Amino acid sequence: MREFIVEADGGSRGNPGPAGYGVVVRDAATGETLAEAAEYIGFATNNVAEYRGLLAGLTAARALDPEARVHVRMDSKLVIEQMTGRWKIKHPLIKPLAAEAARVLPPEQVTYEWVPRERNQHADRLANEAMDAGKRGEQWSPSASRAELDTRTPPEPPGPPGDADEATGAAAADVRAAQAVATPGVGWAGPDMGAPATFVLLRHGETPLTPQKRFSGSGGSDPSLSAVGREQAERVAAALARRGTVQAVVASPLARARETAGIVAARLGLDVSVDDGLRETDFGAWEGLTFGEVRERYPEDLDAWLSSPDAEPTGGGESFAATAARVAAARDKLIAAYAGRTVLLVTHVTPIKTFVRLALGAPPEALFRMELSAASLSAVAYYADGNASVRLFNDTSHLR
Repeated sequence: MREFIVEADGGSRGNPGPAGYGVVVRDAATGETLAEAAEYIGFATNNVAEYRGLLAGLTAARALDPEARVHVRMDSKLVIEQMTGRWKIKHPLIKPLAAEAARVLPPEQVTYEWVPRERNQHADRLANEAMDAGKRGEQWSPSASRAELDTRTPPEPPGPPGDADEATGAAAADVRAAQAVATPGVGWAGPDMGAPATFVLLRHGETPLTPQKRFSGSGGSDPSLSAVGREQAERVAAALARRGTVQAVVASPLARARETAGIVAARLGLDVSVDDGLRETDFGAWEGLTFGEVRERYPEDLDAWLSSPDAEPTGGGESFAATAARVAAARDKLIAAYAGRTVLLVTHVTPIKTFVRLALGAPPEALFRMELSAASLSAVAYYADGNASVRLFNDTSHLR
């Protein structure tokens, strides 16, 4: 049975930014280069480019011999750890790429090895050539390659100096370092994660119902902003313009959120997209009522609602569990659409609290332990390994 070595690499200038990958397929016995491939893939993250390189390398190896054993070498710890199953794949943009790569060849024919960047120079050079070609508005071609690298497998790096005890100690240190990388601590992103998708979460400005503390969800009168709410939107727009980090704006379909988003987007020079997953909970028959009025009219239903995320407000409203499922689906879709970018989500109390609760892994009752002011800013960053980091919550400094 033939044996191939696939060396793959990917990169992004800006992460996300102009991206490309490079691939080399070698004969494992002789080190001879059997195939090269590189491609400019447009705007993407490092991690996406790395996975596209893996996919291209496995596909090239299969074209040479679908029954060959393939040993993949890459300098991306993320790809190697995820493809070997040691790290979970949670990012919605990475999942389909990893699944597709796993289907190219039977799993028993493929093995994976992480190598230092200096031992992956050929593929790295091809990836950079692909990105250079993309900058010129072209695609990479073998005839234009300037790699000029040896077609033989580079020699193994020399072992550590000293006697066997020193070598054993160095090897043990390498193992400990690898274990530390493979099991990142909670709350910390591992290496080679690339830029996160960052959601800046803006609660809409005040409506006439806000200061009266009335239930105002997606099943009520759909109020517009009050004069105070419009002023709040202008203030947050000025603050975000000074920061200059927001690259896109997505809003709930409800009028108060769309109006707030429109004021901010106009200041930032951006368009507004609408996502139905960002709408507020439907509070059923409680719409327009104060908490005290609901307590007086529907005491048993209110007690059930406060006790269980599966309980619905009176009259067929939406449970917190249903809201959480909807928000999680919107989150995953938006992470895939805005990987590596900062996007402003203009939404409501319950969706924002749900984004934060899910990021923290907090129980449903945590929703009742958060205070969220009108026109406040919160922020959550989402990394390629599925980890999330809450960076800001209920900031109203721009309103003072």
